[in-house]
Amino acid sequence: MTFYPKKKHKYRAKKVVIDGITFDSKAEAMYYNHLKFLKKAGVVKNFSQQVEYILQDKFEHPSTGKTVRAIKYVPDFLIAYTNGKSEVVDVKGMQTKEFKLKAKLFINKYQVPLTLAKYDYKTGKFIHEYF
Repeated sequence: MTFYPKKKHKYRAKKVVIDGITFDSKAEAMYYNHLKFLKKAGVVKNFSQQVEYILQDKFEHPSTGKTVRAIKYVPDFLIAYTNGKSEVVDVKGMQTKEFKLKAKLFINKYQVPLTLAKYDYKTGKFIHEYF
């Protein structure tokens, strides 16, 4: 029997479990805790995780007849604030080419601003910026 070493994540992100939920990175888990705090403080009404958005529906390939899978974008959080506004947030340490493309398609199709949250380990705070 051959054992292989556990494969490391491409960007060294470590999965973290909080409240029985597995997060793809420590930063994403910390943002979840941040949102729980804001909800308790009455700033956030509610939030959802990993909401799926269809960027392109599945279709049948005209030449082969095979079904081509839908293209989906799954941001980390959808936040509803108590003031009635909502926000889509993706916690990112690194922006891949795939992410940049999907983010553009998402903004174009849904006409919703996308906020990127990046954790600054020096200051201990999240930096928010629009994509």
